[in-house]
Amino acid sequence: MGSDSPFLLAGVSLLSALHMGYLARRVGRSRMAHKVLPPSVTGPPEFERTFRAHQNCVEFYPLFLVTMWTCGMFCSEVVAAVGGLVYMIARQVYFNGYVKSSKKRLPGFYLTLVVFATLSLLAIIGILRGVLHEYFHIHL
Repeated sequence: MGSDSPFLLAGVSLLSALHMGYLARRVGRSRMAHKVLPPSVTGPPEFERTFRAHQNCVEFYPLFLVTMWTCGMFCSEVVAAVGGLVYMIARQVYFNGYVKSSKKRLPGFYLTLVVFATLSLLAIIGILRGVLHEYFHIHL
């Protein structure tokens, strides 16, 4: 393994997968607490908010992984890894807020969007810089 191996990206990816597992477990606990048996996804509002919070995290997860890895490979691994950690914090804030009230999800949601936009922008810049260098011999 060379020093150019993406250890930070792999580490944050693994940590984020474990975080997703933790959120799934929270849904399971909410199912037990509110006696909502699978495959049902309806029940008391508390359960439905917990379920929806997790589903929203699942829906965003592929977008997060692609933007973090692309940013890390073509811009900066350190910046992407830090962004990944901030993303996980944002998702936890989002999840905790949503479980309490749908309106309380917004701070975590907005922070998620900021991280996603930042990682995406840096990834695009890194790719464009690489394309210009590789195919047009323009060094920026």
